[in-house]
Amino acid sequence: MKLIAAAGLVLAAPAAAEVKQATPAGFEIESTVTVAVPVEQAWEVLRSPQRWWNPEHTYSGDAAKLYLDAQATGCFCERTPDKGSIEHAHIVYVQPPRMIRMVGALGPLQAEAVTGTMTWKVDPGEGGGATTITMSYLVGGYMRQGGETFAPLVDRVLTEQLTRLKAAIDAAPAAAEEAK
Repeated sequence: MKLIAAAGLVLAAPAAAEVKQATPAGFEIESTVTVAVPVEQAWEVLRSPQRWWNPEHTYSGDAAKLYLDAQATGCFCERTPDKGSIEHAHIVYVQPPRMIRMVGALGPLQAEAVTGTMTWKVDPGEGGGATTITMSYLVGGYMRQGGETFAPLVDRVLTEQLTRLKAAIDAAPAAAEEAK
């Protein structure tokens, strides 16, 4: 997978991205963006990673093969061209349209003895129509290269995904207007 190799090729960072903590045994990252759409509209795009996830950070090379079954016991998964599949994370908590939590070791972390918990929160902003999306990822366990090595790389890749999510959400109202 190209998750780490392409980590340096990211888009402009969202409003706030941070490695909150990194130790040899794990790390915590958090990124936030604000979009000018209602919570429900942001939620619908979030639930469709094939619309915004960078295909370079998939096993298949094709973001259209990603899917998110947004219910407990569902998964953030990917179909492969050889009729195989990958579970990136399984869904453990969903509160539409406000939060989704999944557990899984993304990308090269799958080869390590770690557990990762990713939470996406979708909150109404102070302006009424604006929405704040916060993504956090907590990873702990044994990593041969240490959490402090993985943390900035994973942060860059996930910050890119959040930036792409924002772009897809920002483009959605324009697409809806054009369809009228």
